[in-house]
Amino acid sequence: MTESLALAGKVENMVTRKNPLFDTATTLGKILGFLGVSAICGVLVAGLLVPAAAVSGSAASGSIQFFDTLPAELQVDPPSQNTTILAKDGTPIASIYAENRTKVPLDSMSPFIKDAVIAIEDSRFYEHGGIDTTGIMRAIVSTARGNKQGASTITQQYVNNVINESLVASDREEDVKLNGGGKGVGDKLREMKLAIALEKKFSKEQILEGYLNIVFFNRDAYGIEAASKFFFSTTAKDLTLPQAALLAGLVNSPSAFDPIANPDSAQKRRDLVLAAMVNQGKITQAEYDEAVATPVTTKVTPARQGCAYATMAPYFCDYVLHLLFNNPAYGDTTEERVKRVQRGGLTIQTTLDPTAQTVAQQQVDATAGANPDKWGASITSVQPGTGQIVSMAQNTVWLPQEGKFDQTQNFNVDVLDANGNDLNGIGGFQPGSTMKPFTFAQWLNEGKSMNQNVNASVRKYGVNFPWRNTCPTPVNGFYDANVSGSFDLQNSDLGYYKNMTVLYGLMNSINTATFASAAQVDLCGIQGIVDATGIHGGLPSRDDTGKVTDPNPKVPMTTLSNLIGATQTAPLTMAAAFATFAADGKYCEPIAITSVKDQSGAELPAQSSNCKDAVKPEVARGVAYAMQEVLNAGSGSLIRPSLSTKGNFPVAAKTGTNDSNGSTWVVGYTTGLATASWFGDPLDNQLRPGRNLTVNGKFYPAIDGYMIAGPQFTNYMLSVAPAYGTNPFQAPPSNLLGTAAPQRNTTPAPSNPNPAPPSGNGNGGNGNNGNNGNGNNDKD
Repeated sequence: MTESLALAGKVENMVTRKNPLFDTATTLGKILGFLGVSAICGVLVAGLLVPAAAVSGSAASGSIQFFDTLPAELQVDPPSQNTTILAKDGTPIASIYAENRTKVPLDSMSPFIKDAVIAIEDSRFYEHGGIDTTGIMRAIVSTARGNKQGASTITQQYVNNVINESLVASDREEDVKLNGGGKGVGDKLREMKLAIALEKKFSKEQILEGYLNIVFFNRDAYGIEAASKFFFSTTAKDLTLPQAALLAGLVNSPSAFDPIANPDSAQKRRDLVLAAMVNQGKITQAEYDEAVATPVTTKVTPARQGCAYATMAPYFCDYVLHLLFNNPAYGDTTEERVKRVQRGGLTIQTTLDPTAQTVAQQQVDATAGANPDKWGASITSVQPGTGQIVSMAQNTVWLPQEGKFDQTQNFNVDVLDANGNDLNGIGGFQPGSTMKPFTFAQWLNEGKSMNQNVNASVRKYGVNFPWRNTCPTPVNGFYDANVSGSFDLQNSDLGYYKNMTVLYGLMNSINTATFASAAQVDLCGIQGIVDATGIHGGLPSRDDTGKVTDPNPKVPMTTLSNLIGATQTAPLTMAAAFATFAADGKYCEPIAITSVKDQSGAELPAQSSNCKDAVKPEVARGVAYAMQEVLNAGSGSLIRPSLSTKGNFPVAAKTGTNDSNGSTWVVGYTTGLATASWFGDPLDNQLRPGRNLTVNGKFYPAIDGYMIAGPQFTNYMLSVAPAYGTNPFQAPPSNLLGTAAPQRNTTPAPSNPNPAPPSGNGNGGNGNNGNNGNGNNDKD
């Protein structure tokens, strides 16, 4: 069937007034009603015959003229259908719908269901032209005798269902009129007229297919395919005779004949359908006997719709939906876009890799274990060079479950998109030392050697320190214990206040080395690299009234605490930024949707890779060289199980921990996969310190990036990264390497027993406010 059938457009309800003369409760009324409906039948018969036969007589001609004034235009428009979200390999992730319906062609339906529904609903379906005059006359006589009987054909029922579907889609549910109730003569006349017109335009098979795909069986099952799955966990094609007869009988009254709630009534109705089938020669007596002897049993597959019931990656699924709900191509308003997705029967192909997602989910779930204190864990990966999101997982459940950490917000994404639309994200976390590679990148960008020495013993960067800054934004913040309320810049270990190479400082995540490096470069150059690699705050900026002034604010690198990661940033943002270094300096915006098709197969707007040159290739290669050393011999070498270029395959990464130890990270990459691994406090304002806590039965005086986020990262990458390519990174030019041999740290850097005061605005992301002197002092 090449066309899906439906009727759309406005439906004018014709209201009739009761007249005592025609009240069918009286004998006179019944007689007059009989004569009146008989006259209508004559008109309808004439309508059926025109223009095939000439109609004589002014009365007939006048009636036909009246009848033809009723609207008969048919607009083909598909009914509401399920939208399906698919993983990259076509695996279903979730089904989204307003009505649970999956359209199937007639040849994918059991012959039993076609015969059963015709036998019980419209035995002369293949003989009439839309209305059954024999049935109408029989109903009139029965009604005149006081026994109400319907006479709607399958075509009429289909028309009624489609009109109602159109009303629902137009938010006019109050105008819906069910078969057998609330209809006036005008409504019935219009329904008959449309049925006649429909029969002239479409074949019987097309009408039957449309009817079986739209008819209501249960609040969780619209159409025969959904009903087959819901009641019997099968398909419409594989329905047995007893199952088909039961579903055909259900159409008349889905509540009264519900086999779950009313199995006895359902069986009687089913047997009535079977009797009609055998009487009409559609089944044999033996088939009938066997079918009626079959008990009514169901095997229910509950309808599960929405991302809460996703087969995998519920938070990625929710992110995909928000991308569509925020896209003007799907409607002028959010309400229109939601309706388009819920009712449009879309097929949404995403970038998610089910294998990688499974590993990611296993890792985040295992990281915190039973987790009564509700610590958060997340992993998200993107593909360098394309921006495609490979996985997105967190250690929570969407729906409340006993003993589980339930959360509906996404740990991995921003609160709002660039246009200020909701993404249902938590907005990320303080990235700590994972921001240090951007200062290192600017060092290389200015042509300096990574093996050049800097004085990492300097701890005071006072109010009047001569920073080089060509940006209009002034430098904000200072570190000086001689100023009331401030303190000197601190490292996590006292043994690192000394001269060291810039490379060694990055390898071992030395705060004072990062500041000593920043003091010799243009802060505005660091800003340029941060901006070019997509780094931005995960929380929107707001004015004093709470109004959003910038949904994705810049991370101002002239605010000194941001050099060591004070601004709350989403894991997806960090993964995409690090992917820039993996892709030889090319930044690609993260994308989740590769194609969207409507139910006709037509392509709708989706996402495509949006990449740009962000960092010089030689700089990206230098950063990759240095971050390989982080895992070979620096702070990342403390991770267990270990992962390094020397021991496994080419891989680069950076550890990170914020002031309070409440946000810990490892962000890293191979040539084919970039991943952000995070563990910490996701609750409220994220103010819980990550100290003196027990995770998975192990006590930690203080957590650092290598301790929990680190194993989560290495386990995931060891399992997933080889499938995406682990080619050697290209070597940086010799002028960026220099000649000094890197110093190596071989023992874990202990957490500071007397940690520095927290950043000026804590996890709010402003770090040093510039007046109190407080700045972020990252741990590793």
